[in-house]
Order: sequence, then structure tokens, then C-alpha cells
Amino acid sequence: MKPLFKLTSCLLLALGLTACATSPTGRSQLLIFSSNQLDQMGAQAFDGMKAETPVSQKTSQNSYVQCVAETLLPFVPAGVYAGDWEVVVFNDDQVNAFALPGGKIGVYTGLLNVAKNQHQLAAVIGHEIGHVIAQHGNERMSQSTLIEMGSQAVNQILAANEVPYNQAIMSGLGLGLQVGVQLPFSRAHESEADIIGLQLMALAGFDPRQSVDLWQNMEAASGGERPAEILSTHPAPQTRIDNLQANMDAAMRDYTASQKKASCQ
Repeated sequence: MKPLFKLTSCLLLALGLTACATSPTGRSQLLIFSSNQLDQMGAQAFDGMKAETPVSQKTSQNSYVQCVAETLLPFVPAGVYAGDWEVVVFNDDQVNAFALPGGKIGVYTGLLNVAKNQHQLAAVIGHEIGHVIAQHGNERMSQSTLIEMGSQAVNQILAANEVPYNQAIMSGLGLGLQVGVQLPFSRAHESEADIIGLQLMALAGFDPRQSVDLWQNMEAASGGERPAEILSTHPAPQTRIDNLQANMDAAMRDYTASQKKASCQ
């Protein structure tokens, strides 16, 4: 079993140490896909969403969401996407939103019942844009590709050496990678996007303090039904609130210095 242990250790070490880029918060990243590839994937996925999910026809909803997004977008770093961003409101009760590489933003109407004002909506949209700014989609795909390659190599070694309990070992390896590597990476991405979104909304003239109120609303809307944080892709709401509050002083300085306060009603 020593070859298996050594290969698994090498795989985990590669995931932890291999880096081709640095995120906006200074975290090392492994990125193996080009921006053009991600933009094309994002555009294709967005077209699929529009084909499968009804789009809101309410002018008031569309104008409101468009205003919040357009107020944030001038503060997105220029190298993130050079074209015009597309913003779509999907008529669905999900309390969610997303942004994709290639300049795509989607907001579900269900979110508008929980994000009570323009500032809270800006916190969500800013967070989603933060994922794009930090290239989290690229990082997750790169990580998954590396894990798949390593898992296949381990499986081949087990089969070649006729190791007993091959399938059980592979299942355990998969769970270990998920809980020990993929989920913490996912939570790190969420926390990083929170901070990027907090800065973005503050620079755009949205009150960053409302991001805390948003996550209190999110917790109330969920009814407290969520898995333990170690088994979740997202940090617990209180963890997110603590993270936001720890970075609030810097955000408030940006908000106070913003030349124009947001006005989307």
C-alpha cells in the first residue's frame, strides 16, 4: 500500500502547492484554462439557462436589477471582461444569483424577496461578480481536472497490483478529496468573493453594512436548515458575517470616499 499512500500524498501536495496565478486577495491559484475558453463556456451555459428558464417580463424588476448591476460594473477591473455585460432576471423562486465568465449575470426573482433593498442586492451581485474577478470557475475546473487525473492514476496502480478492496479504497479516496480538498476550496472561494463583493459595492456607492443584514435575512429564509460547515460548499452565515465585519472598516472608507452614492429603486 505504500505506492498508493505516496501517490495520494503527492496528489494532495500538488493541489496545495501548485500555482500559476495569485487571486485578488493574495491566495495562490492553479489555473490551467485560458480566459477565452472560460468566456466561451460561460456564454454557452448562459444561453442554455435562457432556453430552459423563463425570463422575467416585468419592466420594474428588470430595470431595478439592471441598475444595480450597471452601478457595480464600472468598478470591475478592466482585464476581467472587455465586452458588454449581459444581465438577465430569471422568473424563478430560487433565492440566488450568479455571474459567469464572458460577462453574464443572472438574478432569480426569488432573491428579490430576501435582498430587501438595493444595497443588499448589490452585495449578492457583487459577490457573484467577485467569483468571476477571482477566476474561481477556472480554479475549480483546474482542480477537478487534476483530481480526476490523479484518481485515475491511483486506480490503475491498484488494478495493476491486484490490491484487495480496490473499489472501497477509491470511494474512500474520493470522499477524502471532497471533504479535505474540494469543500474547503469552495468555502475559500465563497469567503473571497464576499470580500471582493464588499469592496465592489462600497466603491460603487452601496452601503457595505447592508451585506451583514443580507446574510441575516438569508439565514432567516433558510430556517437554519443547512449541513455542518465542514460538509458544506459554503461557509455558515455567521462565519460570513464575521468575515464581512472584519473587513468592514476598509469597505466603509471606500464607501465614504465614493463620489456618488447608488440610487436604484
